Amino acid sequence: MPRRADDRSTTRANPRLSREGIVAAAVALADRDGLSGLTMRRLAEHLGVDAMSIYYHLRDKDTLLAAMADAVVAEIVAGHEDPSSGPWTERLRVLIMQARRTMLRHPWAARVLEARDTPTPAVLLHLERVLAVLRDGGCSVDLCHHAIHLFGSRLLGFSQDLFDDSADAPPPPEELTKAWAATMPHIAELAGAVSHTGALGGCDDDTEFAFALDLLLDGLERRRAG
Repeated sequence: MPRRADDRSTTRANPRLSREGIVAAAVALADRDGLSGLTMRRLAEHLGVDAMSIYYHLRDKDTLLAAMADAVVAEIVAGHEDPSSGPWTERLRVLIMQARRTMLRHPWAARVLEARDTPTPAVLLHLERVLAVLRDGGCSVDLCHHAIHLFGSRLLGFSQDLFDDSADAPPPPEELTKAWAATMPHIAELAGAVSHTGALGGCDDDTEFAFALDLLLDGLERRRAG
């Protein structure tokens, strides 16, 4: 039966859907299958709707990804209880480690956030929370500015390493490690000193993240006090 000229059912909002519901479903799909498993078609199938119902709420996949990243960052603020007392360094550490736990629940989100040129509303709210802790702790506006650059993506719970040195990374071939010992003894020494595998020996990412965070906080406190 031919469709009437005024039939816009494919572009009308599905009454069962909302923008928030679509984004939540997309986050769940990405958590399960990764970003490579997230397409508008698969999301529509997951929701049991026509793909055009999604486009009514979110005009394209880039818009969807931005909304997904925003929803994930919003979890940081929603799940964090800011202690009203104590050293500012400890308050900020608690907030950033909450961000870390959030990102570990959604490992795809870091890639989306890295690719964005502008912050989402939830990112701005998170940064406002960070700046409030810094200012309440006696940091000047200038020091706050330096701190934002210093922490970088760590404020959102992830860091950008030079290479994959996680325990999941394959160990270097034995002949390569022998070559390192002859030509790059310090690289060989480092690789031999760690307890896991990886390009230079694997690392516990959480331990390394916390170690760097503590050093940065200690340095900022010394600069503030000085």
